[in-house]
Amino acid sequence: MSENLHSIDRASRTQVLIVGAGPAGLACAIALKKERPEAEIVVLDKAPGLGNHNLSGAVLEPASVHRLLDSALPGWRETDQAKEVLARTVQKDDVLFLPGASGALQLHPLIKLAGLLGLGPGQMDHKGDYIVSISRLTRWLGQIAEELGVEVHTGFAVEALVPGEGEAVAAGVRLVDRGLTKEGEKQPNFAPGETIRADLVVLAEGCDGLVTERFVQQAGLKREAVQLYSIGVKEVVAVSEEQYRQFGDDRVVHALGYPIWTPVLGPGMFGGGLMYACGDNKIAVGMIVGLDWQENDFNPQDALVHFKNHSFVRRFIEGGKVVEAGAKMIPEGGLRAVPRDPQTGTFGKGNVLLVGDAAGFVNMLKIKGLHNALDSGRLAGEAIAGSMAEPGQAARKYTAALEQSGLVAEMGRARNYRQTIARFGNLLGLPLSVLSGVLPRFEVEPDFKAMRPRHYRFKGNREFDKDTFTAMAQTEHREDQPSHLRIVDPGICLEKCLKTFKAPCITFCPAGVYEEIQGVVKPANASNCLHCKTCQRKCPFDNIRWVVPEGGGGPRYKQS
Repeated sequence: MSENLHSIDRASRTQVLIVGAGPAGLACAIALKKERPEAEIVVLDKAPGLGNHNLSGAVLEPASVHRLLDSALPGWRETDQAKEVLARTVQKDDVLFLPGASGALQLHPLIKLAGLLGLGPGQMDHKGDYIVSISRLTRWLGQIAEELGVEVHTGFAVEALVPGEGEAVAAGVRLVDRGLTKEGEKQPNFAPGETIRADLVVLAEGCDGLVTERFVQQAGLKREAVQLYSIGVKEVVAVSEEQYRQFGDDRVVHALGYPIWTPVLGPGMFGGGLMYACGDNKIAVGMIVGLDWQENDFNPQDALVHFKNHSFVRRFIEGGKVVEAGAKMIPEGGLRAVPRDPQTGTFGKGNVLLVGDAAGFVNMLKIKGLHNALDSGRLAGEAIAGSMAEPGQAARKYTAALEQSGLVAEMGRARNYRQTIARFGNLLGLPLSVLSGVLPRFEVEPDFKAMRPRHYRFKGNREFDKDTFTAMAQTEHREDQPSHLRIVDPGICLEKCLKTFKAPCITFCPAGVYEEIQGVVKPANASNCLHCKTCQRKCPFDNIRWVVPEGGGGPRYKQS
C-alpha cells in the first residue's frame, strides 16, 4: 500500500472513494473491481499500515469470505495467505457461565438445543467458523485489492465529506490538515488537507466513525433506536506449548457471569470474557462490556484481570507473556440502531453508502459482525458496479441488495436483543431475549446516561498497568499536534462530574489519556489514544468529543 498520495494530486478526482481500509471497505473495493475492472477506486485509511487499527480475536462465518473471493480470486483457497489467515476453524465451542472466581457451568448444550428449536440463542453456535486475526485478514484483503488494481493509501485521515448537489449527496472528501502545533498554529511543514472528489463515496470507517456520524446528521438519516456500544479490551498471550495443546488449536470460549455479572448481588453488566486460539502457542484473552454499566469507578481492564485470574482461564495462560494488547468499541444496538434515510429507507443516501461497523451491522445475538462487514462491503461493490452511470441511485440499489441477501433479515431476528437486556437487566432480560424477536420495541437511554455514583464490587486493590497495556498496542501520535480529544465544557467536569462521579474517564480510558491536573480534568496524554472512542460515548455528561488526528497515528495491531 502507498503511504503517500503520489497518484492523487490536490483537488483530484476518482470514481469511487472508500473511507476505511477494514474488511468492509476492502471487500467493497474487491467486489467492485471484479465487476468493473476499469473502475477508478481509491481506499483511504488513517492507520499507519493495513490492519493496524483492526482489533479483535474473531470468528468468521466461512460463507461470507467464500462469496467474496470465489468470483474475485479463483484458486484463492490454495494460496499461502489463505492457508495462514484461515488456518483454524472452530471445533470446540465453549459457552460458559462463571458463578464466581472459580467454577464454570457449560451452557453450550443449551445453545445447541435453542438452535434445534429455532430460538434466537441458537445463533451463538460457532462450530465450523474460521478463527481469524482481523488485522491479518485485513492485510490479506488489502493485498488482493491492490493486485486487482485498487489504490490503497494508509496514513491519511478523512475529516469531512465535501457536500454535493441533488442525489449526489457528497462530491468527495477533505483530508485532515497536517503540520499544526498544539495551539493550532501553522508550522513550516504545514499542508492543508487535500480535497479528493469522487462520483461515489463508501463510508467504511468502523464503529462510531466521525465522518459517518456527521453524514448521518447532515443528510437527515434516522435511527429507530439509539446506538448502544460495548468496549472490548484484549491481550494476546504467548503460552507454553503444553498450555496451548491443552487449550486446543481449534477452540473458542465465551463466558458470561463473573466478574461483570453476578445475579442479585451485582454487578449487572452486559458482556463477558473470551478466549480464542491464535496459533503459534498464542491465546487471545479479552473482556467485552456494554457501555451502559452503572459503576463510576469501573475499568474494563480490571475486569479483564479478574477474568484472567479465574481458575478456568488461569491454567491456560499462567506464566505466559503478553505480546499485544488493545481496545476497541463495538456497535451493538442492532438493526433498529442502523441509520436509514427516512424518505427512501436506504442505508446511506444517494451516492453515499454505509457498510460494516460504520452502519452498525453487528449481530450481538451471534456475538459477531465480521461476516456482515464482508457481505455488506461486497454487496455495496456490486451495487456501485451497476450505478456508475447514475451514482445517485447507488444507495437504493445497495439497500435492495442487502434486503434480498438475507443480511437485513438476520439483523431483524436480533433487533430487540440488546435493547431487551438494557431495559430489564441480565437476570430478566437474558431469558426474555429468547423471545426478543417478537417482543415490542423498547426505548432505551444512551449509554452515558446509565452511570451512577456506585462502586464496582470486585475492584479490590488491583491497579491495572495501563502504561504496559498501551505499550503493547504500540500506539503513537505526533506529539506536537492539536489534541484530537476535546472537553466541550471544562466547567461541567469541575462542577458536576468530579463532584458526582470523580471523573470516571480517568478510570475507564484504557490508555490513561485523561488526568486531573490541579483540579482540572484534561486529555493530558492524547498521544496514548487507542482510537476506541469510549470516552466520547461513556462520559456521563456527554462532554467529550473525539475528532480525527493526523493520519498515521494510533495503535499498530498486527496479531489481533
